Amino acid sequence: MTLVDTLTWLVNIPSVTGDEARICTAIIDRLRSVYTADEITRVGNSVVVGRRTGKPLIALYGHTDTVPVQGNATARLKGDRLFGLGTSDMKAGIAVQVELLEDPRILDAPYDVVGVFYDKEEGPAAENGLGDVLDMVPWLADAVFSVIAEPTDLRLELGCNGVLNADVIFRGKAAHSARPWWGENAITKAGSWLAKLHAMEPDSVEIDGLTYREVFSVTKATGGIANNVIPAEMVLNLNHRFPPTYSIDEAIERLRLVADGADEVIIRDRASPGLIPLGNPHLDRLITIAGDDLAAKQGWTDVARLTERGIDAVNFGPGEVALAHQASESVAVAALDSAYSVMLTFLTGSLE
Repeated sequence: MTLVDTLTWLVNIPSVTGDEARICTAIIDRLRSVYTADEITRVGNSVVVGRRTGKPLIALYGHTDTVPVQGNATARLKGDRLFGLGTSDMKAGIAVQVELLEDPRILDAPYDVVGVFYDKEEGPAAENGLGDVLDMVPWLADAVFSVIAEPTDLRLELGCNGVLNADVIFRGKAAHSARPWWGENAITKAGSWLAKLHAMEPDSVEIDGLTYREVFSVTKATGGIANNVIPAEMVLNLNHRFPPTYSIDEAIERLRLVADGADEVIIRDRASPGLIPLGNPHLDRLITIAGDDLAAKQGWTDVARLTERGIDAVNFGPGEVALAHQASESVAVAALDSAYSVMLTFLTGSLE
C-alpha cells in the first residue's frame, strides 16, 4: 500500500472517541504479517506493536480516535490533498507509523522501534487511554526518545501547554421576569466579568527561545430555566491554557485570580504541561534532519503525559494544525511523504 492508501484505509474506519475497537483490531490484523503475537500487546482498545532485541528503544505514538463526524466521514482524494475526518488529526501520523513499522529497514535499524496506537485522546484528559498503556507496558519508559505524530505542519513542536477546565459560577435570585427587581439576574451579573475576559490579551511566555501563549477562554455557558424566570445561576466553563513554567497548582491559582468576582469556582479537568527535552542527543539529531524551525506546542498533547513520567518526547507529524477538528479537514499528500522520509532517516541513523 502507498501512504495515501493506508491513510484512506484508516480514515474509512470510524473511530470517534469511545468507538476505537474496530480500528485497533484492524491495525493489529494488518501488522500481524510482520510481528508475532508476543510483539503485539493490546490494552483495551489501544495496542503496542514492535520487536525488542536489546537495542536502544525509540517509541512512536499516535491516537486513533477522532472528533465527531461533520459530514466528512469518508476519505476523498482531490488533487494533491486527501480530505476526510482525522486526516490531519491525526490519522496521517498513524499512517506514517504503520508504514514505518512495516518497512524492513526499520527492523534492521540501530534501534528497537515500537508503535503505540492509543484511544480516547480527544475526550476528557482523565479518560485518555495512554495512561493505561503506560501502566500496563512499563518498559515504554525505557525509551531513549519518543515522538508523537500530532499535526505540526512538519515542524518540530516542543513541550506543550497545560490545560484546566473550571466551572465559574455566578448566583443570583429567581423571580418572575415581569418583576425582575424582586430577584437578581445571574446571567447579567456575569456580564462585567465576561466583558473583562473578552478584552484580555494572550500572555506570551518565552522558554528556551520558544514562545508559549497563556490564554483564558469561556467555551460553554449554561443559565436560565424558562423564558419568564429571572435566572438564579449562570455556569461558565473557563478553559485555561498555561505554559510549562507553571505547575498545576500554580495554574489553578492563576485561574482563580482571573475568575475573581464569581461566587464559586470548581476545577473540573486538569492536565499538566509537557516539558522540553533539552540535552537529549536524539532531539539534536532529529532537528538536524527535520530542520531547526522549532515551535512551542500551543495545544495540549500527550507529550505532557510522557514527560510527566520522565520520558523525553516531542511532537512531529504531517497533519496541519489549522485544519484539526474542521469539517474541511485534509492533509497534503506531499506532507505524508516528507514525514515518512524524515522519520525513516531518523530511525535508521545512529548517534555517531
